Amino acid sequence: MGRYLIRRALFMILVIIIVSLLTFLIFVKLPAGDPARRAVGRTTTPQQIENARRAFGLDKPLYVQYWRFLRGFIPWPPNDPVLMLSGHPPRGHDGLWLNEDVYYSYDGFVPVREELARRIPITGTLAIGAAVIWLLLGIPIGILSGVRRRSVADRAAMIFAIVGVSMPIFWLAQLLLYAFWFKLELLPESGIPIGYSGWGGAMRAALEGRFILPWVSLAYINAAFYARMVRGNLIETMNEDYIRTARAKGLSERRVIYKHGLRGALTPVVTMLGLDVGLLLGGAFITETVFGLPGIGQKAVQAIGTNDFPTVMGVTILGAFIIAVANLVVDVAYAFVDPRVRYT
Repeated sequence: MGRYLIRRALFMILVIIIVSLLTFLIFVKLPAGDPARRAVGRTTTPQQIENARRAFGLDKPLYVQYWRFLRGFIPWPPNDPVLMLSGHPPRGHDGLWLNEDVYYSYDGFVPVREELARRIPITGTLAIGAAVIWLLLGIPIGILSGVRRRSVADRAAMIFAIVGVSMPIFWLAQLLLYAFWFKLELLPESGIPIGYSGWGGAMRAALEGRFILPWVSLAYINAAFYARMVRGNLIETMNEDYIRTARAKGLSERRVIYKHGLRGALTPVVTMLGLDVGLLLGGAFITETVFGLPGIGQKAVQAIGTNDFPTVMGVTILGAFIIAVANLVVDVAYAFVDPRVRYT
């Protein structure tokens, strides 16, 4: 297990580097505008633009620009020889993640890590709450449908799943807003009021019901996927030899289903849960934008629209790290969910 974790950690670092390199090349080779020109404003001179490019490091060779951003989340050494040879002044290091000398927004000159730290509670509350709801809906519906095949409950569950899978999340979000906020006025308006900061502010907004519609929008579609997955896996698992052996030993059908059948059927669900939660923690782009939630996804959309490359790079690295960690947690969890899985 120890060697396996070391290999996966090294692979995770490689994945983050590759993702950061691809993001950097996309923004350099396919620019949506000159960051230096946008930073200095509309009324400016060529000299001011050149000064801004020099301050951003955009006048350096391509590999030097990428190395600056790569070093932004590497804690050593303080004075990098590559940057020194290219004319970059000596500097210290102010943290282990998203160094403020490199990762600051071109729009507001705000450190990216401060901006992301302010938005993580919103995205985390959205992702965790939605995951709890879709698990409480999807798994029981999938079990009921898998155990009682071709029954009324099975057909109703499949209708639920088909409608959920077919419904675009942006359309469902707008529909919920129109029905429960605009017309019926049963739930509070979307968005987070000013002053709701940190995890405390996110929890306060959740208690006030401001996350109910975003949770339902995310949970319904995912619950439909999970219901279909659990149903299919359970039907397949219940035909395995060890299930027939358990029945032959005289175990009750309830014990056979929940102790033996469901344990094997939930292994793919663990995979999907880890990936889905990892993706949501990296930013629920559509949901946060529609409901006006100041989370990581909303910030990423704004940064892409304004070609704010340091912010995009910071969000991308954070998302890649979360997804890679989620994959590692899922792989380790396999050994506990399915006793047939062992790592050597």
